[in-house]
Amino acid sequence: MAGFSDRANSIQPTGVRKMFDMAGDDVISFGLGEPDFQPPQVAIDAMHQAMLAGHNKYTTTAGLPELRLKIAESLGHLQSGMDETNVCMTMSGTNALLNCFLTLVNPGSNVLMPEPYFPLYGPDVLIAGGESRFYPCLFEHEFIPQIDILESLVDENTVAILYNFPSNPTGATITSEQRDELLLFAKRHDLWIITDEVYDRIVYDVDHVSFLGTGYDQTLLINSFSKTFAMTGWRIGYICCPNPDTIRQIIKMQYYITACSNDAMQYAVLTAFDEASNYPEEMAKEFQARRDLICERLNAMPGVSCHVPKGAFYVFPKMEVPGLTSEELAIELLHGGVLASPGSAFGESGEGHIRFAYTISRDDISAGMDKVENVLRRLRGE
Repeated sequence: MAGFSDRANSIQPTGVRKMFDMAGDDVISFGLGEPDFQPPQVAIDAMHQAMLAGHNKYTTTAGLPELRLKIAESLGHLQSGMDETNVCMTMSGTNALLNCFLTLVNPGSNVLMPEPYFPLYGPDVLIAGGESRFYPCLFEHEFIPQIDILESLVDENTVAILYNFPSNPTGATITSEQRDELLLFAKRHDLWIITDEVYDRIVYDVDHVSFLGTGYDQTLLINSFSKTFAMTGWRIGYICCPNPDTIRQIIKMQYYITACSNDAMQYAVLTAFDEASNYPEEMAKEFQARRDLICERLNAMPGVSCHVPKGAFYVFPKMEVPGLTSEELAIELLHGGVLASPGSAFGESGEGHIRFAYTISRDDISAGMDKVENVLRRLRGE
């Protein structure tokens, strides 16, 4: 019998998916990293109207020029002088990541990646033929990478470093001073910066700090509308770079990955830009109230330590129970009626942590935290 590629055999289902497969319908789920909101109604209506108007065909690989220009203009406060030639539409942020790796990575090359990480990072580099080298982002440093660790990992085969702020799974954000240190590291080693900023407008108490607009043309910004406009099922994102020549390479690769993005959907997103521009901030107000609630509850539990994140919609507390791994603890929580993700699903640096997504109502958060508290008491023998 014909076999499968080494590539396919080496890629395993994520630990996040494993917990979902084990869960019943009666659990309170903190596992899903998507907003529990609908997209803006004007966008839903606009997609319907675009389909009726005949926008159901192939589009250009780069995407709708009017939308690409709108995106470039929306980033003008970071990087002036950009237009549609600086943007390529993609079928989601994850599609954008794969495109970047396929464009930049050769067999034998390596990419520096954060850990804990979004579970698709490593396999995407592997698909591109490269190697992932993970740099730890630890609780004691508020999940911010340390330059000395980065210096110990980089070598002559390193072609890029990926940054993710606000972070999934930790919710970490960076200051402009921290960003500048990370930027200088990349410049010093002539690395591409791939910056995953899909949670850029879901921030609390701080302004988002971007790697775009720093004067470094070897920067590829990844973004999508999944999180900020609650369009996770629509699968639409983009890549932006200050250098149009780089985007031309991205567009060339994009044709062989997905050919083009959804036609009608691009018109819907364009309408959301024009008529629902504050929608992400409206969602963020509710997410902030949920963040405050879940952090207060977790930090009141013995043996639990939780940073108060300033971005995204996750908390990543230390929840160490003697004798249990994070996966075993997540299974105990599941038996107690709560679905959450083990820290080990996000890499070795996530061990000892549990990820909770606060993408459910405040009432459900309170009920879920009651269950978490009961499980921890039982495990402590109380």
